Amino acid sequence: MSSHHIVREKQEPALLIAGLSTFTDEELGQLLEWSPTVIATLPVAEQLAVYGIKIDYIVSDGVSGDLQSDVQYIHTNGQSWLQAAFHFLVTKGYPAVNIVADELDLRVYESYVAQINVVIFYKHQKIYAITSGFRKWKPAGETVTLLTVDTPVNTEGLQQLSAQAYQTQADGFISLTFDAPSIFIAEVY
Repeated sequence: MSSHHIVREKQEPALLIAGLSTFTDEELGQLLEWSPTVIATLPVAEQLAVYGIKIDYIVSDGVSGDLQSDVQYIHTNGQSWLQAAFHFLVTKGYPAVNIVADELDLRVYESYVAQINVVIFYKHQKIYAITSGFRKWKPAGETVTLLTVDTPVNTEGLQQLSAQAYQTQADGFISLTFDAPSIFIAEVY
């Protein structure tokens, strides 16, 4: 990329940080590389401020004095912090969000995947929703874990290792087909 490359607002996924206990500084630096819109909960915002990371929005009903200049607040208005954050992202037209999380309940994300592309980084896994007909090139020997197991899934290019874990058989494309609107899969990163 040339030094003249301009990143337009909302071109890169927003970054929603809900916890940092299983995420390294290097991993966070990679997600911050293209200056995404950074959204955090108040406790995480306080951590990020200590590291000198600029926060754009804090999801909280309270206001935290002078944590950083130019920080805006996303008020929960009776919703969970996650619902408030997703409502903000969807209504502001963000096409995608990367989420760094210490806890994972995929049911919370299910209602949003039709509205916004969601990628969750959790315990060294990259988790995302796919639709039937998903196809991706992967090198041999990589593991793909199906996190939504309540629907039968047909696979190509994968060998089943356990009820949820599959491994790529060779370098090349894998594909997954199923009847549900979407399922979540995880890859080790």
